Amino acid sequence: MSEMLILPIVVPLLAGALLLVGAPRKLHWHRAISTGATVLMLIIAVRLLLHSGDGSVEAYLVGNWPAPFGIVLVLDRLAALMLLLTAILAAGALAYGMLGTDRTAPGFHALFMFQLLGLNGAFLTGDLFNLFVFFEILLLASYGLLLHGGGAARTRAGLHYVVINLVGSSLFLIALGLIYGVTGTLNMAHLTERLATLDASDVPLASAGALLLLVVFGLKAAILPLHFWLPHAYGNASAPVAALFAIMTKVGVYAIVRVFELVFGYGDGPLADVAGPWLLPAALLTLAVGTIGVVTSRDLRKMVGYLIIVSVGMLLVGIGLGTETGLTGALYYLIHTTLVTSGLFLLADVIARGRPQGSRIVVGPRPPDSALIGVLFLVGAIAIAGMPPLSGLIGKLLILSAAQTSAWAVWIWGTILGSSLFVLVGLTRAGSSLFWQGDPVSSHSRGALHILPAALLLSASPLLVAFGGTVSGFAEATALQALNGTAYVEAVLGLSPTVPGIPQVTLP
Repeated sequence: MSEMLILPIVVPLLAGALLLVGAPRKLHWHRAISTGATVLMLIIAVRLLLHSGDGSVEAYLVGNWPAPFGIVLVLDRLAALMLLLTAILAAGALAYGMLGTDRTAPGFHALFMFQLLGLNGAFLTGDLFNLFVFFEILLLASYGLLLHGGGAARTRAGLHYVVINLVGSSLFLIALGLIYGVTGTLNMAHLTERLATLDASDVPLASAGALLLLVVFGLKAAILPLHFWLPHAYGNASAPVAALFAIMTKVGVYAIVRVFELVFGYGDGPLADVAGPWLLPAALLTLAVGTIGVVTSRDLRKMVGYLIIVSVGMLLVGIGLGTETGLTGALYYLIHTTLVTSGLFLLADVIARGRPQGSRIVVGPRPPDSALIGVLFLVGAIAIAGMPPLSGLIGKLLILSAAQTSAWAVWIWGTILGSSLFVLVGLTRAGSSLFWQGDPVSSHSRGALHILPAALLLSASPLLVAFGGTVSGFAEATALQALNGTAYVEAVLGLSPTVPGIPQVTLP
């Protein structure tokens, strides 16, 4: 089974390479290759999630070189969950993109595949340096996707996005150099052992490296004050790109969980709580600033961008609590918010294309199919605001329940409940302008195919309620496994080569 771990990387790599080689071919060939690869990745992701359900951790040694000397891919419940979320978003975004967005400029499908390559690799890698490599792959692809279609506003947003991420990449390399200098390894499983027994003289340098990593991951996740790039970048990206980018901030959140719970938190070593003092204050401030952005937004696409910042704040509250119940709530909320915000990006584009005012939140002609689109917007608004009876309420209740025993309980409850109220106010104002006060419909329907991808993604919210017990049970098991890294470490360091001629190596 471990051999399957390479497939989420190989499939988009081969598809992207094939799309580049066949660049002059007609668009329908590109669509066929991308569709086939995306469907295959979805099947593989489901298979890996089912396999991880029994709690086993699988490791795959690339080239059969033992860790920590070779490249290792690791699958546990958390990695499997992120792979499946990525595949679902990719399917929805690609389906919408093939309705016309992919015609606007060449290279869309190849860049899309390389973006998936970077995302899947980041979730599977068991090495910090390879995490940097996959970060760079997904960032390089995202630069091209963000600029896809051109335009002055998109170019300006893309320039800011590129510059800030180049700074982040430089800090990432500095952090890796500091950590490698004091431990002699960047393999995550091996780092757990080295950091747990770190000499006191090496703790300051290792702490500096850890905090630099927190800054880098915070930049990827759009944590305050590193959030300013996101609303403009996502708000100006094409709809399928923005929908796929809904998972991008979750890469930063995933990296925080993986690195600071496994690598630095394993064995209660000297760096076990190095990120703890920073996470909750940053989470609450991020939540507050994102909420202000939602209320003050006058553009629907940028409003959804601020909703992503709000979701990052919510996720970090659950993670920052440092408990199994807190992480359980965060993981449930992660599934909910990733799918719903992705659907809202697609729905915002459908609305914008049917109004002369575009995505601006002003009174004007209602979009075509306004009854159906209005219902979908209502579903998305209720879900993302955390109102009953949809999944946002369950996720927030899980996090609020976990916070009851925290010293930050009053601040957490006040900020989350206040945020929910103001987000609801902002979305109500937007819905009123778009669907209630607007003039009668003045254009023809665009057809159900343009609405279907958004509808399918938004339908995840009622489904998460219908199967809430199963999903929350998996989230709880995932949280428990993420907080207890023993199985992860044993899966990676317990492997040895089986191919004749590969030397047996004893770990130092």
